[in-house]
Amino acid sequence: MKISNINAVLIWKQLEDVLVPRLRLTVVERVVYSHLLRHSRLEGKLRLRFSILWLMRGARLSAAPARQAVRRLVAKGALRLVERTRAGHVVEVRLPGEIRAPRPAEIAGSGLSRQQRAADIEEMDFLQAKARRAAIHTRDRGLCFYCLCRLTARARCLDHVVPLARMGRNSYRNLVSCCVECNTQKGETAAEDFLRSLYRGGRLTAVELTARFLALEALAAGHLRPALRSEDAKDQSHHAPSWSLLRECMS
Repeated sequence: MKISNINAVLIWKQLEDVLVPRLRLTVVERVVYSHLLRHSRLEGKLRLRFSILWLMRGARLSAAPARQAVRRLVAKGALRLVERTRAGHVVEVRLPGEIRAPRPAEIAGSGLSRQQRAADIEEMDFLQAKARRAAIHTRDRGLCFYCLCRLTARARCLDHVVPLARMGRNSYRNLVSCCVECNTQKGETAAEDFLRSLYRGGRLTAVELTARFLALEALAAGHLRPALRSEDAKDQSHHAPSWSLLRECMS
């Protein structure tokens, strides 16, 4: 298809108004789909050959989210996987109008509903609901995420790793259980700098500081998902972090 036959404005309207809500695309899926669409159909190419490294650099993503987004887009019908090798992927990028809505039976058969429910956690606000706030505290095992002191139910709070003033979200990736002292002292300081200040003040050892940095990386990468007690969370067991990872990050 030639680029002259494509109405880019219409495509973007269909993407935002129809495709995103219909397929329940996450932010990362939307970014990946838009990037692949930009370098394929909008340039007159039906197929696109790319590597995950190229996608990571172009979409500003790390490896795991980029790979997962490609897999989910294939499962949802936004991409058709033609070939996958160690060198990369060959896909056909479908325009929003070419992607039909999957029927419930097809979704169940492909496992897409499980993927969608698992993806819901990425859109959840973990600050507004009591059960979700409790899930963050449980995930962090009753310890302050920063100084590792033991917390009680009356002396604990949630802290935004990236402050709200710096566009931090109420995502499980950005909320941690912490003591009131750390919450007050950290303020809008970057988490890495605050941890270094705890080390300089003797509240963390060198080993603990290294573990805290690993925990921050695991949190941002989505490896420290809280265990929700709702129906939506029952399908997330295959995404839950291993206890070895949690022990490494919390030690």
